[in-house]
Amino acid sequence: MPLQSIVAEIKARVSLLDLVTPRVALKKSGRAWRGLCPFHPEKTPSFYVFPDQGTFHCFGCGANGDHFTFLMRTENLDFAEALRRLAEQAGVTLPSRAAEAAEERRKAHLRAVLLAAAEYYHHLLRQPLGERARAYLAQRGVEMSTAEQFLLGWAPEGWDTLLRHLVGRGFPVEDLVTVGLVVAREGGGHYDRFRGRLMFPIRDLDGHVTGFGARVLDEGQPKYLNSPQTPLFDKSASLYGIDQAREAIR
Repeated sequence: MPLQSIVAEIKARVSLLDLVTPRVALKKSGRAWRGLCPFHPEKTPSFYVFPDQGTFHCFGCGANGDHFTFLMRTENLDFAEALRRLAEQAGVTLPSRAAEAAEERRKAHLRAVLLAAAEYYHHLLRQPLGERARAYLAQRGVEMSTAEQFLLGWAPEGWDTLLRHLVGRGFPVEDLVTVGLVVAREGGGHYDRFRGRLMFPIRDLDGHVTGFGARVLDEGQPKYLNSPQTPLFDKSASLYGIDQAREAIR
């Protein structure tokens, strides 16, 4: 289970209020609970706990955070030890280091599948097959240098163009299904999810391709099609161009 999911599970099982009350005397104040801040001396309570949000905030010293921050600050722990204690309290089993390493290797392999797909789509954009897509981009003022920067691509109309290419490179069909590039037929076999669409690779903060947004050029079909939920892609938590934005901020 990814660390983000483990943290969310712990927070769901352990009430922040139950974590704070043994250390701070609290009184109900609207939808929050108020008490003297454990992080600085004060006579008037300015420390608030918001159970619905799973957060705390001191309006006196500015201390704020969640379950983990509170335990780390009050017990002088690092995150790893706070995670271990809260997981034990919540009854959540933490994965072993070997399991974590295996999970990371698995994700690295799936990222390699997606990168290979993005590079192939981009290659096809530059081929005669991609002429219509290049014309579409040109009409909208998108130069090929921009297409290269964002690794834009073209998924042709064929039912198994990407499938045959990636399987030919040694990627298992099952992995292509896992990352949402191909779909299993009910009667057996597989076909490309994206066909006849302009492809926009979606990346995480580290620049890894995690999924795709795809735009059809013709009318009569849903204009946009995104990758499905996968071990690497969460549409609600993904933002196109976020890796480029981070580089710009730097």
